[in-house]
Amino acid sequence: MEKTSENNSYLKSPDLLPIGYEQRKIGIVGFFAMWVGMAILLATFDIGASGIQNISLPWVVLATLIGCIAVGIFISIVGDIGVEHGLSFPVYMRAPFGIIGTHIPSITRAVTASFWFGLNTYFGSTAINSIIHTIHSGFDNWLLCYAIFALVQLINTASGIKWVERFADFAAPIIIILSLIIYQTLTADIVERGSNVWAWAESPVTGGAAFTAFIIVIFANMGFWATLGCDIPTISRFFKAPKFERNWFKRNRTNLIGSLIAMPLTEAFMIMIGAAAFMVAGTSNPVVALQETASGWMLGMLLLMIVLTQWSTNTAANIIPAAAIFSNVLGPKASNVIAVFVVGVVGTIIQPWSVYEILTQALLFIGAVLSSISGILVVDYYLLRKRRVNVQELYQHNGQYRFHGGINIAGFLAWVVGGIVAILLMDYSFIVGFVLAGALYYVLAKYWYFKKFPQAEMLDPSDDKYLGITVGRDWIIDGEVTKQQEEVQSNV
Repeated sequence: MEKTSENNSYLKSPDLLPIGYEQRKIGIVGFFAMWVGMAILLATFDIGASGIQNISLPWVVLATLIGCIAVGIFISIVGDIGVEHGLSFPVYMRAPFGIIGTHIPSITRAVTASFWFGLNTYFGSTAINSIIHTIHSGFDNWLLCYAIFALVQLINTASGIKWVERFADFAAPIIIILSLIIYQTLTADIVERGSNVWAWAESPVTGGAAFTAFIIVIFANMGFWATLGCDIPTISRFFKAPKFERNWFKRNRTNLIGSLIAMPLTEAFMIMIGAAAFMVAGTSNPVVALQETASGWMLGMLLLMIVLTQWSTNTAANIIPAAAIFSNVLGPKASNVIAVFVVGVVGTIIQPWSVYEILTQALLFIGAVLSSISGILVVDYYLLRKRRVNVQELYQHNGQYRFHGGINIAGFLAWVVGGIVAILLMDYSFIVGFVLAGALYYVLAKYWYFKKFPQAEMLDPSDDKYLGITVGRDWIIDGEVTKQQEEVQSNV
């Protein structure tokens, strides 16, 4: 066990301390179920609807699988930060961006997650409104539904990660069954119209235009999960993993199975539903499409699925990561519960539902900004530090990661340049931002910045000093906060 003696500070907010081996409760089945819930959401349908306007559904599905597997590999790679050291995203970001600099890119991610929370809650609230309207025709108040639905999700998340997993375990099988019913209902209507869902395209393109449309679907899917890819350590720190396991694949199998099997298959199926909804009603929103093809109890059941999917996505993929970041920014006085409700407030103020019509473009933009952060994370963790982290110093005001007034200039330069170039090359934003920012950071950090600010784990890459679960270590930060840490972790 490792200890430090520095007084408590905002760097040591109990919600941000490393998660120990005994507190890691999420296994393969749990994360698989979480992915089923996260990948089934209305925003995913838009990619399918956009894709089949130019290319046929088989090509859209293939592009989706390629994009999801690619980003799933990346999510698994970054997730090792949480598995190995029990660290959340905003805490590890202190290494490549500095103890103060971490706030700027982290807040970018938190606002993005809050955006998704608001958008998904809006979708869920419209479904709830439709369900109630079906039962009581005089009711029509989506705003009231929004407030209640948001509150329920926030309370669920504030109750701890174990309640998030339990809801995912409950919702996943129901979601799968209802998704099959949705697809069958929509395709039956398409067949009645004399169309073939697998051959149809609204305005088919060929040659270079078809290739471009194919690539856009790939990178839209990658940009879609670039948000979670950045801060997957915030969730993966709760994954069960064997102590003293040096095989990377065995240590990360929970993440690998969820991100490379559950997510691609689930997302591909949602793309198919979005495409079918567009063929039926000219919109990717299946709530609208289903109102044209279903009625009575079936419509109510299908709309219930929409509610469950938005709920399960928000808790795991949006509220938990964003709350960890807001907790990092606001300090120990802001408990995890407060940080969770900050996510709700920010996500509502943004009113993200107003940009739904340009969602694919928004995904590419988000992918550009966040993929640059991701490239820097991967380079910093794997190529420079070689998975060894001076974890104690991440919680020190005047330690190794203070850099220039708390800011790692190399990290910021790489992020800005990589993000701008990726935005300029929007159709390929994820890969451009990831590669360019990562490469630039590697050169700046290794050959300039870390010569000015030596990094202990790079000078002495000792397993015993700087690895976590691989050598059987639980990182304990300062004896004074150990009790708080235990209290927080007892709730997960």
